[in-house]
Amino acid sequence: MKVMKFGGTSVGTPQRMKEVTTLVTKPGEPVFVVLSAMSGTTNSLVEISDYLYKKNADGANEVINRLEAKYMKHVDELYSTDETKAATRDFLKEEFFYLRSFTKEIFTSFEEKAIVAQGEMLSTNMVANYMREQGIDVVLLNALDFMRTDKNAEPDPVYIKEKLQAIMAENEGRQVYITQGFICRNAYGEVDNLQRGGSDYTASLIGAALDAEEIQIWTDIDGMHNNDPRIVDHTQPVHQLQFEEAAELAYFGAKILHPTCVQPAKYAGIPVRLLNTMNPDAEGTTISNQTEYGKIKAVAAKDNIIAIKIKSSRMLLATGFLRKVFEIFESYQTPIDMVCTSEVGVSMSIDNSAHLGEIVDELKKYGTVTVDTGMCIICVVGDLDWSNIGFETRVMDALKNIPVRMISYGGSNYNISFLIKEEDKRRALQSLSDHLFKA
Repeated sequence: MKVMKFGGTSVGTPQRMKEVTTLVTKPGEPVFVVLSAMSGTTNSLVEISDYLYKKNADGANEVINRLEAKYMKHVDELYSTDETKAATRDFLKEEFFYLRSFTKEIFTSFEEKAIVAQGEMLSTNMVANYMREQGIDVVLLNALDFMRTDKNAEPDPVYIKEKLQAIMAENEGRQVYITQGFICRNAYGEVDNLQRGGSDYTASLIGAALDAEEIQIWTDIDGMHNNDPRIVDHTQPVHQLQFEEAAELAYFGAKILHPTCVQPAKYAGIPVRLLNTMNPDAEGTTISNQTEYGKIKAVAAKDNIIAIKIKSSRMLLATGFLRKVFEIFESYQTPIDMVCTSEVGVSMSIDNSAHLGEIVDELKKYGTVTVDTGMCIICVVGDLDWSNIGFETRVMDALKNIPVRMISYGGSNYNISFLIKEEDKRRALQSLSDHLFKA
């Protein structure tokens, strides 16, 4: 069985929903489909929640009415029989009545999560109704019946596998299984969401639970590119990535994938394919545990980086100095991206400035602190094991005219990172493409 996940743009219009139906019935074998909310819906639900937090019921109802009108319009465009149209309208009326019920209650983050979850409920019901109208043997499964997080807000894979396999046994032999991405219940049974990776995470968890043949992530671009196509000319899709390479690219700026969402697939040894709904015949990108040795794959960039340097000839070599420094960042829940050390200083980069002032004040207890803002991390990814002689020369040659603030290599066999000014980003990315990927 294959797991196929479709993002918001892939189900963003009635025509797109019809195209998704064609794609999921093409394999001629049972498939498990994970759907996101229709593009724009989650934003509207968040806006409704924002009005309700502010106790502005009129504002919330106005957005609800506008969203309901949009969905009711889709009914006539999507379905052909009066019976399906009537059934879908009844479902939509119930959904929007449910949303309006929140305008009369006390509103907290618990209610907000329940509201935001309705986007996936809407999309999956509409697509399932269309498939039934087309004579497809489809069953709609509620993700809240099997998708759960633990007390640490992390997915509970044992629970998910046990519940999902039992549900699948009850619905054995169906052609298409559909469920909602992103949403789940927490350890206390409340409606919640998977946060990082959203619907992609759902697909990966389901694939691992069912020991799927393959997990497909369908978006609106032809897989991961070897550079940022918004900035660099003539980028190309990368056809094969190792899981670690994909995670590095995702963390350092490749927005098509969240770095944690493919971990369940990685541990289960299930390949993940990134495909394009708008161009389904494109090869896309396959992510697996296989490595293409001695090859540089891609470049990514991460903006809004802050570099912090602490210089202390008296303290640096003292036992516990680095621990004290890192504990400061931990106490303010601020992750560190890059770290470089010397005999008299340590430099770090962060991408969260929320507690920058407090962090700097604390660091000044241990040395002289310098802060550089407006920085960018450039990440070069591939099989960069230290035994592969010469790759660093190629990368450095591409950046010979770019001022580099920090270099990080050795923490991973798949990544070498450079910290530069944001104003040099475009020039750096283009030069790396010219040196690394052009024949």
